[in-house]
Amino acid sequence: MKKFFRMNLSTTQTILLSFLVAILAGSALLALPFSSADGVAVPYIDALFTATTSICVTGLVTVPTFSTWSLFGQIVILFLIQIGGLGVVTIMSGLMISLHRRIGIRDRMLIQDAFNLNTLSGMVKFIRKVIAGTLLVEGTGALLYMTVFVPEFGVKGVWISLFNAVSAFCNAGMDVISENSLCDYVHNPVINTVTILLIVFGGIGYIVWWDIVGAAKNIRKQRLNCFANLTLHSKIALSVTGILILAGAVAIFIFEYNNPLTMGGFSLFDKLQASLFQSVTTRTAGFATIPQEDLTNASAIVSLLLMFIGGSPVGTAGGIKTVTFAVLITSAFATMKTRSEAELFHRTIPKQAVSKAVAVVSMAFIILFTATLLLSAVMDADSLDIVYETVSAAATVGLTRSLTSELNIWGRIIIIITMYLGRVGPISLMIALNTKKETKNIIKNPTEDISVG
Repeated sequence: MKKFFRMNLSTTQTILLSFLVAILAGSALLALPFSSADGVAVPYIDALFTATTSICVTGLVTVPTFSTWSLFGQIVILFLIQIGGLGVVTIMSGLMISLHRRIGIRDRMLIQDAFNLNTLSGMVKFIRKVIAGTLLVEGTGALLYMTVFVPEFGVKGVWISLFNAVSAFCNAGMDVISENSLCDYVHNPVINTVTILLIVFGGIGYIVWWDIVGAAKNIRKQRLNCFANLTLHSKIALSVTGILILAGAVAIFIFEYNNPLTMGGFSLFDKLQASLFQSVTTRTAGFATIPQEDLTNASAIVSLLLMFIGGSPVGTAGGIKTVTFAVLITSAFATMKTRSEAELFHRTIPKQAVSKAVAVVSMAFIILFTATLLLSAVMDADSLDIVYETVSAAATVGLTRSLTSELNIWGRIIIIITMYLGRVGPISLMIALNTKKETKNIIKNPTEDISVG
């Protein structure tokens, strides 16, 4: 790890470069003839697109995963998804720990930036817990999937279960079952429940995991209120996640209740679980149990909002993140109420956090606007389909209204770049591109009032 990153790069530049190297290496492997199911090399643009969507845990695909790739190709894709979900730095750090190699200060700084942590202490323990926790959850999910897939597919069901468990936990949304994602299992409560839980566990963030475990231990010792004993970060992440999932499910249930193309003919129970699944999967997971192109416009707009917000920080999900959204909304209401500071759960939000939230959302909008404009220029498609595609790519969701497979060469390049920017994060990109060292301004410009709003 030290030799690989010995170049004079900042930690942020190193992380961005590591994802790029992983994408190029993955695309090279997928472009080989024996990665293809028919033994004929897949066009490099499709190999590059697949490697990017795997590393960026997005799930948009130009060619069907289950029929295009051989077992070797699917194994490569699975490893890319796992690397993308955990992060290249985490994988390399885990290998160093397993080989009993020392984790130096440079490596700790990489881990700190990769997970957006506030301390350099306890990094080795943190990486061990992340990898162990990931394998435990994915393994449990695979075993539960096997109760359905093994009876249906036989021995192949073991591979399908493992692939789906990793893909769901990493919020990748890719599968090796069929071309229509999980639409064939819209009525299956086991597949729906397991997938939903894996998505939520992956998207809630590792910090929240350990915080809940710590709070549970304190409850047993001191009989405290579990939620009250959590950190502010965990309270915000859990609250916003719960509210968005519930509100999204209710909205989709109402808007799709009588839609014959989606779930108009379902039983009440199936309508409820389909609505819940759609609400959860838009949190950057990418699996679908109902056709996205058949959604009503109202449901599509709700899905766009949920995709844009995404999951929680320090997890496998994308989007601007739940905490960012909560900080921005709270700050806006505080301003409208003429309060000097934003507060949540009786705690003051640091102004630095508010500024970062504004920057994240602003850059996300710029990327989305640019990607949507460019894709509209090169593709003759419905405007809603194009916006759905670019939001899905930027938020690393993977849901599409059947536009991905129809993208021309320029459209594929635009979505590849958008997925990469969405995975590494717009702020990380700007920091990496900024080569100027921070200097303290001794002389400040005068302040002058302006009119806003």
